[in-house]
Amino acid sequence: MTVELRHLRAFLAIAEERNLTRAAQRLHITQPALSRTLAQLERLVATRLVDRSTHHLELTEAGMRFERAAFDAVRAVEAAVATATGDELPLRLGHSWSAGLHLSTLMREWQREPRPCPLVVLRHDDRSAGLTSARVDAALTRGPIDGNRFRSVVIDEEPRVAVLPADHPLARRRRVGLLDLADGALVVTTVGTTRPDLWPDGHRPTIATEVSTIDDWLVAIAAGTGFGVSVASTAVLHPFPGVSYVPLDDVDPEIGRAHV
Repeated sequence: MTVELRHLRAFLAIAEERNLTRAAQRLHITQPALSRTLAQLERLVATRLVDRSTHHLELTEAGMRFERAAFDAVRAVEAAVATATGDELPLRLGHSWSAGLHLSTLMREWQREPRPCPLVVLRHDDRSAGLTSARVDAALTRGPIDGNRFRSVVIDEEPRVAVLPADHPLARRRRVGLLDLADGALVVTTVGTTRPDLWPDGHRPTIATEVSTIDDWLVAIAAGTGFGVSVASTAVLHPFPGVSYVPLDDVDPEIGRAHV
């Protein structure tokens, strides 16, 4: 038995979803069937690709290396089929959970006039929205990424908000400043641009925890683990019980810029 295209597609779905149940739903198969396919692939390549021992499914180092090669292989097959049938491969536009408000505007503009190829939007919750791993052709991101490899333009700028547990002493304020939050604990995401260095030296919060999805981020904040910082559109797109959004002052405008 050799590695087949179905093995690669299954692995890529798992790598992107970071969840066996969601990956199986996406592939329209059962979770046990997907687990068997992954096990077959790991036997064929003689190495473990996915770490299932943690609370959140993660790729091993070998899995991260394999992901890009698998993606390139599947994309090459898709390109070969498109060439044979005379079809156009779509433009793949990556986005993360923080880009939804701008994504709909971009899609409307794309559809307004005839375009040379279809547009497919793909969510990738990493800092580059799938661009650095070559899973997309273009991406909508918060802030610029690697100017030596990619070009970007600013398409919008948003104010920032503090994201607080509803029972936090500052949650009822009309506005808060960075220094008001400096003694707290910050909940960060692997996707976001907010880190303690947003604050001035000597007045920086500690990191309470780092999570990879907005759901885990909001749950941690609602539970009182710490506070978060995001852009104003997050309050519109992701209301959550037990969480309050308060406008935040004194933030570098670059932090809230959306790039494509």
